[in-house]
Amino acid sequence: MQANYDPASIETEAQAFWNEQDSFRVTEEPGRETFYCLSMLPYPSGRLHMGHVRNYTIGDVISRFQRMQGRNVLQPMGWDAFGLPAENAAIKRGVPPAQWTYDNIAHMRRQLQRMGYGYDWSREVTTCSPDYYRWEQAMFTRLFRKGLVYRAKAVVNWDPVDQTVLANEQVVDGRGWRSGAPVERREIPQWFLRITDYADELLEGLDTLPGWPEAVKTMQRNWIGRSEGVELDFALADGGEPLRVYTTRPDTLYGATYMAVAADHPLARAAAERDPEVAAFLEEARRGAVTEEALETLEKRGVPLGVDAVNPLSGERIPVWVANFVLMGYGTGAIMAVPAHDERDHEFAVKYGLPIRQSVGPADGSAIDVQAEAWSAKENLVTVDSGEFTGLDFAAAFEAIADHLEQRGIGQRRVNYRLRDWGVSRQRYWGCPIPMIHCPDCGPVPVPEDQLPVVLPEDVRFMGVQSPLKADPEWRRTSCPHCGGPAERETDTFDTFVESSWYYARYCCPDAGDMVDARADHWLPIDQYIGGIEHAVMHLLYFRFWHKLMRDEGLVTSDEPATRLLCQGMVLAESYYRDGADGGREWVPPAEVRTERDDKGRIVSAVWEQDGEPVTPAGWTTMSKSKNNGVDPESLVQRFGADTVRLFTMFAAPPDQALEWQDSGVEGAARFLRRLYGLVSEHVAAGPAPALEPAALGEDERALRRKLHETLRKVTDDVGRRYTFNTAVAAVMELCNALGRFEGSGAAARAVRQEALETVVLMLQPITPHISHHLWQALGGSGAAVDAPWPAVDESALERSELELVVQVNGKLRSRLSVAADADRETIEAAALADENVQRFTEGKTVRRVVVVPGRLVNVVAN
Repeated sequence: MQANYDPASIETEAQAFWNEQDSFRVTEEPGRETFYCLSMLPYPSGRLHMGHVRNYTIGDVISRFQRMQGRNVLQPMGWDAFGLPAENAAIKRGVPPAQWTYDNIAHMRRQLQRMGYGYDWSREVTTCSPDYYRWEQAMFTRLFRKGLVYRAKAVVNWDPVDQTVLANEQVVDGRGWRSGAPVERREIPQWFLRITDYADELLEGLDTLPGWPEAVKTMQRNWIGRSEGVELDFALADGGEPLRVYTTRPDTLYGATYMAVAADHPLARAAAERDPEVAAFLEEARRGAVTEEALETLEKRGVPLGVDAVNPLSGERIPVWVANFVLMGYGTGAIMAVPAHDERDHEFAVKYGLPIRQSVGPADGSAIDVQAEAWSAKENLVTVDSGEFTGLDFAAAFEAIADHLEQRGIGQRRVNYRLRDWGVSRQRYWGCPIPMIHCPDCGPVPVPEDQLPVVLPEDVRFMGVQSPLKADPEWRRTSCPHCGGPAERETDTFDTFVESSWYYARYCCPDAGDMVDARADHWLPIDQYIGGIEHAVMHLLYFRFWHKLMRDEGLVTSDEPATRLLCQGMVLAESYYRDGADGGREWVPPAEVRTERDDKGRIVSAVWEQDGEPVTPAGWTTMSKSKNNGVDPESLVQRFGADTVRLFTMFAAPPDQALEWQDSGVEGAARFLRRLYGLVSEHVAAGPAPALEPAALGEDERALRRKLHETLRKVTDDVGRRYTFNTAVAAVMELCNALGRFEGSGAAARAVRQEALETVVLMLQPITPHISHHLWQALGGSGAAVDAPWPAVDESALERSELELVVQVNGKLRSRLSVAADADRETIEAAALADENVQRFTEGKTVRRVVVVPGRLVNVVAN
């Protein structure tokens, strides 16, 4: 082997070998244990970032380890290729989105291959390919025939710049997540999937996923938001359609002192036609907050509609207001406001001088001041001033009032969900065409399956932001499959979450003649899924839903798509800025900042090297283009090699915690690999090592071998069960330090050193596969490292002739004691009491007892 570690040549050599051997292509082998490891597929933006590198390195480490355990491992990769960024880039650059997308895919594929990830590229899927999206079109038409798809007008979040509908999660501070434009509320026709039909199953299924983070499951439970309550009507005092509301607190009905409706509610729109003040408020509300989360921090505002409703229990007339904290998309678009027992309602009532009336109170009769603040307890309460229902606890009041409303025919018990049906329509071009036809006589008609796919034309020109589909009458023009008359194709395209909801199943059978075939059940469910927690209530919920749709279509048999989920932490970097003359901030690359720090590492001064002027530290923030603090993985690979980048990302922090990027850490990882290379080079230069004979080992050799197998046992558990790759790397580094200090010579020493170096190389193979491939060959390992099994712990090597015990006096460390490994309790006690330090700290005291914890410590209790 060459004298010095050269990452470029070593990594080229290893990757060429894997390609020639087709090392990562996997086929179905009935009877062999499988392991499906999957990282969330990337959007082909053109460049990998450190978040990608961390995510995919975690997946590759797990995959390679499981392969070494003898399992048949599937680790595929593909591209979430539709979406607005490609379309916006096309408009900006004057190139078709398809060209931009395919060019980026080619570049990112090369970047992934350069990192040495062990993907089965024969299973690669690209979601913008008709061979892929035709199957989701077919599924959509089947779901339409089953009644799980419908079209309805809906109030949506509309981005006026990107000219498309946004999901609630895509609205940040009232603005579109990509364009930054203020979002409006509009009512337009949309296609929906009935995800609410699966709400209970989606909720209950979370209890069957012990391998998912509790944070994700909690977020999904909250998003589904199952509640038990009563839906009831408040009649309008002057006639008309009653206001229907849903409440989980019927026990507080006597405390309802006003009603509030959404700006899109029919009652508000009717009032706007006769009242300019209401009309102005509605226009303002169209551009206001669009999510429940945003409404939480919004100043509560409203306008009276000049209409009264009638409290169905008390008969009292109460005013109806339009308010900016009520959304039409949640519940019925109207609420009964109980300011005495709800903080939001209380804030609004105080602002506008509306009555605040107590209807429940503490069961012990203690006084509360609902005029000062809302009292919203649900336990240990009784109803007060509530007519015939006074004096009941929550459960009794709920049942009695619900019975009363149902008997009168103005209310009914109902289970409600925060979850709403999934609106899958998007008004943009670069997406999968929704396979529906609009016939003036037959209405919406699905495209027959033998006419699928409805192919998205890829060679298009943009005229502003208008979709080329809407601008092309020839593409739209078709005939009705039912009556044969003239009709038009749907020009909306699918939400891109549709494509990412089933890609994992297509990997199992990328050439299947349906969405999936029997091979899906061979691999599914996914054994380990890896991706960001930011996808908890969008992708992760939708992909669970779609899996159940496939199950109910007979395409798969499992109930859930993934048994174990790992959400990797963000990659953070220090960030610096300077206030600009326009009031904005100019973010300065950290590499261009010169800092001085105190003895605790805190920054005391920072200047931009470009001009020597001060900049302001903003602390550790997520790497991003906007903060100008990203690190280019490609430049790091060119400088240090892929193995160094992989090693640092696994060593710097546990995978589920944030990783604080430090250049010194990358350099440290590079030094370690050079040191390991040197250890192997020096050993190999001395010639072949003899066979290991444990019985012939001296004490120093036995100690090193014990250290080796203790490390192997720890690393096996850290990598295989705990996923604490950082502690595994630390343990291997510690073992290498011990190897470096080992001065043994002769046949026995060389044999132990050979075993140790081989084991180190194999333990590192999942993390640093290129150098491991090279060093394994240099050491004369059998076969290729990529095909080698995980080394086994030799339990006999762990045996000790002596043990070192901690010795305490009254719980404080006073000495250490070496005893024979098989020493009995009496011998250990006697040795501890005879210890010079123990005697010094027990002098003049009476020893009351001696506690021996076998193999660990002795505690002498004296006073």
